[in-house]
Amino acid sequence: MNKIVPISLLFFLIGTVSIFAQAKEETVLVAKDTTKLEEIDPLTPAKAAFYSAILPGLGQVYNKKYWKVPLVYGAIGTSLYFYLDNNKKYHDYRDAYKRRLEGYNDDKYNFLDESRLIAGQKFYQRNRDLSALFVVAFYALNIIDANVDAALIQFNVNERLSMRPEIYPNDVTFRPNVGLTFNYNF
Repeated sequence: MNKIVPISLLFFLIGTVSIFAQAKEETVLVAKDTTKLEEIDPLTPAKAAFYSAILPGLGQVYNKKYWKVPLVYGAIGTSLYFYLDNNKKYHDYRDAYKRRLEGYNDDKYNFLDESRLIAGQKFYQRNRDLSALFVVAFYALNIIDANVDAALIQFNVNERLSMRPEIYPNDVTFRPNVGLTFNYNF
């Protein structure tokens, strides 16, 4: 008998706690206003371009296009790698040619004659310059992409705006005419 009282008291306390925890709240349904336009910040494309100019890829992060950041760094990094590699090889060939003119023949290119050293210099100098051009082009493309992407985010693209081709008969000849209809549903 003395064990029944504490067990029943325990069940009573647990039961009252669950009763108080399940208070009902009144829910009010509010219809969403579909005609209300979202605020558009006209400076968003300029901010994205500025961020991308400061640090490549930061404009893409600002636009929440995180998947583009590795592409930006991959393109710029690869071009920069080839620039540095071609610059190193250009200087190796140039230094070997200068040493050859001074009368030394103890470098790692001793199997090449002077005309081959000059051709190697020109080849690696051209590739170095092209790689530098690609670094600058990818940097500019990064800025342009961030700007255009931020500008396109502001456009209204939803299911109420549609475009579809339509074929309809001509009133006089009854031959099919091809047209394009633009629909905007209110």
